[in-house]
Amino acid sequence: MRILVVEDSSVAARILKHMLTHQLECSIDVAPDLASAAALLAKHDYFVAICDLNLPDAPGGESVELVLGNQTPCIVLTGSLDAQQRRRLLQMGIVDYVYKENRYSYEYVVKLIATLARNRHTKVLVADDSALSRKFVRNLLELHLFEVIEAENGARALELLDAVSGIRLLIADYNMPGIDGFELILRAREKFSREEMAIIGLSNDTDETLTARFIKNGANDFLQKPFVHEEFHCRVSNTLESLEMVRQLWEQANLDYLTSVYNRRFFFNRFSQQVPVLGQQGASFSLAVLDIDFFKDVNDKHGHDVGDFVLTEFASRLKQSLGQHFTVARFGGEEFVVALKGLDGKRALALMEGFRERLAMEPFVFGELELRLTASIGIVALGHDSEETLDSLIKQADVALYQAKTNGRNRCVLAE
Repeated sequence: MRILVVEDSSVAARILKHMLTHQLECSIDVAPDLASAAALLAKHDYFVAICDLNLPDAPGGESVELVLGNQTPCIVLTGSLDAQQRRRLLQMGIVDYVYKENRYSYEYVVKLIATLARNRHTKVLVADDSALSRKFVRNLLELHLFEVIEAENGARALELLDAVSGIRLLIADYNMPGIDGFELILRAREKFSREEMAIIGLSNDTDETLTARFIKNGANDFLQKPFVHEEFHCRVSNTLESLEMVRQLWEQANLDYLTSVYNRRFFFNRFSQQVPVLGQQGASFSLAVLDIDFFKDVNDKHGHDVGDFVLTEFASRLKQSLGQHFTVARFGGEEFVVALKGLDGKRALALMEGFRERLAMEPFVFGELELRLTASIGIVALGHDSEETLDSLIKQADVALYQAKTNGRNRCVLAE
């Protein structure tokens, strides 16, 4: 990531360069005047430019015009700004403006650039039946480098939510024909939790209850039309920051800190209530408990760094082998468990046998060290019309695992 700083103050330029290079992976070019900036822009492509509004050879904001003319996102630094200048800059399409007041101003610039870098990989779906309104919102989002997808109505928005993976933010207008904003949000929340996707509602309706109704229906925030550029960007930024914080908290609570697969708590929360229901319905469900053979020897002979690598690599291979259809969790130490929803015992055995064979064939390589490791696996299938619980299934799988180890390890055993 290459950044251009157009600033005639050597002190300000030095502060920006220091903060940017220490907090972001980037290279910095500094231009003290308009001529130097023009030469650098002709020579390099920049991710973003930070421009002083008033330079000795460009007192009227010519540096901003130069940067935007080169299709480079521009953040404006200024000591003062009147209302007319502010409107002009926003109409020109700058990313944002920052007053040069104190150190926090420069910290804000660094944070803004880090946000722009993340936004390049953030998909936003805009659902609005007004083409003019969609274009306005799209332009604002693209100024901050979001990947924008448009839907002309609620039905199309639902189709796109199903078809396009990784949408992190839905911006939904209230007044749409057919499926309105409220119904769209309700149906979107059936598929995507607050950890997975954020929602902002829009409306030009003057009903004072809209904000509360949107949020009660599952939206994270609400914007009344018409809105100014800065309010929109602040709401979007704050909503996505909150989404990221919620996601991080969720991961800390539900993912294993070392291997990043689910933890024991998540596994029990998900399947404790599901298993009895699946049994009553006669649905196919199997469970496998896996243990890395002689893992203690790995730690004793090669140290915990190698042991941690083995656990992480084992979990990665297990997830890759099973794909996205089944749930993998680490129960502790070298023991893992897999919920095989939709598979009977025979199919579960075939799937886990395939993983076991591939694991034994491919060594674990840590630097110059090469380890050949195997796993023992116990499998149990949920019987039709059974009254089994998750605890009872795990106990049966543990018994099968013990049999696999007793019979020589590196094998799968299906509980009878």
